[in-house]
Amino acid sequence: MTTNIVIPPSGPYTLANARVHRSLTPDLADGFDEDGFTLADIAIADGKITAIARRHGPRPSDALDLAGRIVLPAFVDCHTHIDKGHIWPRKRNPDGSFPGALAATGEDRVHNWNAVDVARRMDFALRSAYAHGTKAIRTHLDSVAPQEATSWPVFQEMRARWQGRIELQAACLYGIDAGRDAVWLESLVRRVADAGGVLGAVTYMVPDLDELLDGLFVHAVELGLDLDFHADETADIGAMSLRKIAEAALRHRFQGKILVGHCCSLARQPDSEVLQTLDLVARAGLAVVSLPMCNLYLQDRRHDGTTPRWRGVTLVHEMQARGIPVAVASDNTRDPFYAYGDLDMLEVYRMATRILHFDHPVGEWPKAVAATPADIIRLQDAGRLVAGGSADLVIFKGRSWTELLSRPEQDRIVVRDGKAIERAIPDYAELDDLMG
Repeated sequence: MTTNIVIPPSGPYTLANARVHRSLTPDLADGFDEDGFTLADIAIADGKITAIARRHGPRPSDALDLAGRIVLPAFVDCHTHIDKGHIWPRKRNPDGSFPGALAATGEDRVHNWNAVDVARRMDFALRSAYAHGTKAIRTHLDSVAPQEATSWPVFQEMRARWQGRIELQAACLYGIDAGRDAVWLESLVRRVADAGGVLGAVTYMVPDLDELLDGLFVHAVELGLDLDFHADETADIGAMSLRKIAEAALRHRFQGKILVGHCCSLARQPDSEVLQTLDLVARAGLAVVSLPMCNLYLQDRRHDGTTPRWRGVTLVHEMQARGIPVAVASDNTRDPFYAYGDLDMLEVYRMATRILHFDHPVGEWPKAVAATPADIIRLQDAGRLVAGGSADLVIFKGRSWTELLSRPEQDRIVVRDGKAIERAIPDYAELDDLMG
């Protein structure tokens, strides 16, 4: 039986016999097994990892023997919607469909999303993510008028409140066709820029998509802002806005970061078109985030008594083969777009492994919840276990992928700045008075 691990509240210590993964420990060069693991000692002092080395020789006197438990860096969740989270009890998706999610969320936003409501649900979501071991989150904020005037100030307050615990970023979200109102768009862009946010939109195959994208790219270039899109979250084979975004990036010689989420329709298109699109995406330097749980929930949902025929996720293996950065993320939690979820990135990775086949071989896929999203959202000190980096990590009981991904691991140890946090997962009852 593995002994309990108690992280000392102060002073240096060493996590001995920690099982670490090749993709997340660039200081280690060799000695990994077929799943990419090796045993290592991780020395920690003053909130930093002071050394990480393969296990050898006598154990240090300050060592805590992990007996082969897996240690991962704190998670980075680069695509969420914490402004929507946890409204399910008062506003369900009537049929589990994408149109049903849009309609239900829109109605709830109009009637209920005041500053108090949004702030309390955001804080609940952040406490959940923090307890599960997440270090950084990018959330999309519904920014259709007049909601942007409420949600962006709440986000700024929440970011300040959570500083030092969760690095919080935000990207605006609106239907791309709303950008035809140049005056409104200029106002939104200024609000986002003033808040240190990211520009973003949901793209559709509208006739003037190129012009609308050009307008957004011009604003991003002028203000030095990154871009974050929702694209092709549909089974429609004709939905090719991912390609349009790549073409726009090349047209504008865009030098910032561009993240594109979903890209579901790509998996249903002919190979010749797919290859052309992916070549453009690689040339343009786009990154892609797949949202396996939400896409599985919404896409190909049928109401004729038949079973869904496809998984709703994008072509991550083909992307990785072309050097396109690929992440996976939580997306929605307990709202009409996804009835479940708790911003637990271990759950996301577990589901991604099963849905997207992040195994046989495991390869570099662990980076998809840590190092890759950290790079995408410009976090320098996140997503890896390296000497000199912050001691932000999660200690699990599992000693292999099959152990780690077979149980919820609710007794994991979350270490931030070298100290174990109190893992207080909030009770859903806290939100009862908001649910009507």
